[in-house]
Amino acid sequence: MGGAGDAEGFAGAAERRREQRGWYFYDWAVSVFSTSVLTVFLGPYLTSVAEAAADGAGYVHPLGIPVRAGAYFAYAVSVSVLLSVLVMPLAGAIADRSGRKKPIMGVFAYLGAAATTGMFFLEGDRYLLGGALLVVANVSYATAVVVYNSFLPQIATPEERDAVSSRGWAFGYASGSLVLVANLALFLGHESLGVSEGTAVRICLASAGLWWAVFAIIPLRRLRERPAAHAPAGAAPGGGVSLRGGWRQLAGTLRDLRRYPLTLMFLLAYLLYNDGVQTVITQASVFGAGELGMDQTTLIGAILLVQVLAVAGALLLGRLAVRYGAKRTILGSLVAWTATVGAGYVLPAGEPVWFFVLAAAIGMVLGGTQALSRSLYAQLVPPGKEAEYFSLYEVSDRGTSWLGPLVFGLTYQLTGSYRDAIISLVIFFVLGFILLLRVPVRRAVAAVGAAAPDRI
Repeated sequence: MGGAGDAEGFAGAAERRREQRGWYFYDWAVSVFSTSVLTVFLGPYLTSVAEAAADGAGYVHPLGIPVRAGAYFAYAVSVSVLLSVLVMPLAGAIADRSGRKKPIMGVFAYLGAAATTGMFFLEGDRYLLGGALLVVANVSYATAVVVYNSFLPQIATPEERDAVSSRGWAFGYASGSLVLVANLALFLGHESLGVSEGTAVRICLASAGLWWAVFAIIPLRRLRERPAAHAPAGAAPGGGVSLRGGWRQLAGTLRDLRRYPLTLMFLLAYLLYNDGVQTVITQASVFGAGELGMDQTTLIGAILLVQVLAVAGALLLGRLAVRYGAKRTILGSLVAWTATVGAGYVLPAGEPVWFFVLAAAIGMVLGGTQALSRSLYAQLVPPGKEAEYFSLYEVSDRGTSWLGPLVFGLTYQLTGSYRDAIISLVIFFVLGFILLLRVPVRRAVAAVGAAAPDRI
């Protein structure tokens, strides 16, 4: 989503540094939603709320549709992701073409923060409220992040972008870990504070929204707008951008992608195995609580362990990629993911130590799989079209990540077992492995007119 006002046009380094420091703080602000809300607290808590509202057969009936209470959270995640696919390309195109990124980013950031803060009122049998707030918050989260990421080419020169992007991720990991520790302290001490366990969870959920809202102020104040590069086809009278223009941009990128079938094959492989990765992340706490009997303290500790080890895993897999190449290293990580999910199927219930071992295994492959996938994809992008193709990468990522939660939820609904639901995710890693194995990477790099590194 680059364009006018690239970093090279800045008057000096001091201004870039100021904007970069502000940019880091959106990752600091929003990562708590991903970690504390989506990954740790909301899944088990919303499931318990749905179970409280369920009929004698264990079903709730949103919009008259019978849904097993244990699958409600997974279905709500799927709906939110499907809706985000409709919103993201339009918001991204309008932001990029109009040169009005900050207002669009701010609207979605504060809409998501408000919905997350509103989760404080999620109690009793209000499962419909919980589902609605989850959908609004997750769609807003995804859309704001797309616009946020589009600032990177404008605030950093090509030589700075790796470091700036890495520092943003570091801020996010640090924020998520810090707030999780505070959440754990609140949860463990809720009796001494005179609040119930449910109230402690609702405070943790709402605090993520408040954290998001407070720290989003920093990037919105420090980042500056750049004028749009040109008035594209689809622009509305007066310099605006029509919704039709947003869809035209996405359709144009998809048509161009067909010229590079090997890049498309890699993208399909990534979307399959990354769907498995994202579903493991979002549904692990539901699996741990519902099938293994893990309490909230154990779940929080396990997610914190994943956060910390993801950094170490990314560095380790990066070193392996230097020696063996990114493709081989990713293939090895997919074998590890398959083994990890298979181990989850046979994990004994009521044994926190083994659950922590599983969390450690996830952490060690999580960061590296995602980091190397992005760097390998960058080799397969036509030169001069990096922003366009990475915009498609983000939209397509969200566009298929509804399938894993759907498969997870359907498997649970049909079998009543979270073990069967978790093992169903193996298919995503296996199919992704097969597709990636079939990608001739050097030929794919040559096809887009780029130079391949020595090891790839």
